[in-house]
Amino acid sequence: MFKLKIILITGNMGKLKEFNELGRKYGIEFTGIPGPKIEIQSEDLREVAAYSAAVALTVLRKPLMVEDAGLFIKSLDGFPGPYSSYIFKKIGYEGILKLMKGVKDRRAFFKSVIAFADPQIGIKIFEGFVHGTIAERARGTLGFGFDPIFIPEGYSRTFAEMQVHEKNEISHRGKAFKNFANWLNNSFKS
Repeated sequence: MFKLKIILITGNMGKLKEFNELGRKYGIEFTGIPGPKIEIQSEDLREVAAYSAAVALTVLRKPLMVEDAGLFIKSLDGFPGPYSSYIFKKIGYEGILKLMKGVKDRRAFFKSVIAFADPQIGIKIFEGFVHGTIAERARGTLGFGFDPIFIPEGYSRTFAEMQVHEKNEISHRGKAFKNFANWLNNSFKS
């Protein structure tokens, strides 16, 4: 199996751990660096990830990946959506639980957008989704971000109650990565 090294533009060590776990079975290893990353403000995660990847590619000129994800809560009209990272830093999952107090419709989904950038190929976009609900209270200590309050459809545990390999099998990030890995495999078969 070939070994491909890709730079992952992130300062989030939880995200880097998930990507390295995902990449292991495909022969892909990620090195995380926090930048260069410029995030534009947009309602479209595809635009955010693609722009960040394009900026990083002009500086680094090496294969790299940027992933942007968002939690979209139906009863909050999709909030926090593309602003999930910022909202998490400001109010955390505790703030989301306060906003959801007494709300019956707790449906939500996570969306992941991966932008892979390469000097010869350009930028390719891959997406993944997972539907679920917002828990009544935070549960679990694994994962990161909103993981303690998100219960994926068909499960009774939150992402934060799952080991990384379990979460990767069903998560938005895992699905987007599998789309990327399938494209990579089909594009570079010998």
